[in-house]
Amino acid sequence: MADWIYILNPNKDTLDGEPSDKETMLRLAEEDPALELWLSRRNRMRTGDRLWFFFTHPESAVAAVAEVDEEPWDDPEDPDVSYLVGATLLTAATQALYRAPVGRDELGLGQVRSVQTVKPQALPVLLDRAGL
Repeated sequence: MADWIYILNPNKDTLDGEPSDKETMLRLAEEDPALELWLSRRNRMRTGDRLWFFFTHPESAVAAVAEVDEEPWDDPEDPDVSYLVGATLLTAATQALYRAPVGRDELGLGQVRSVQTVKPQALPVLLDRAGL
């Protein structure tokens, strides 16, 4: 199993037309946790991997987590989207992270890219805060 940081900028990114902020993610985790997310490249995600959602604004922190349901795929019907990945938000863990987000300093993040692997020293903090 691999752990990935998935960057969301609430000022630019949307989730089904809604802002990609931690409030929207919490509501989705509680009401409709299945997601299809855009990827700029395929990555090496596998079923069972975790996606930790890092919100860039207003507080730079991880405040939601999902489990990958299937490996990334091409979307032949939408040439503007490079790849998609299916994931399901983990409700209890997202609620815990919403209450106690993991900040950028705790993650040891340098340059922020759209998707990157979690640094080994950050994983215990993420797991602890999420109650996993």
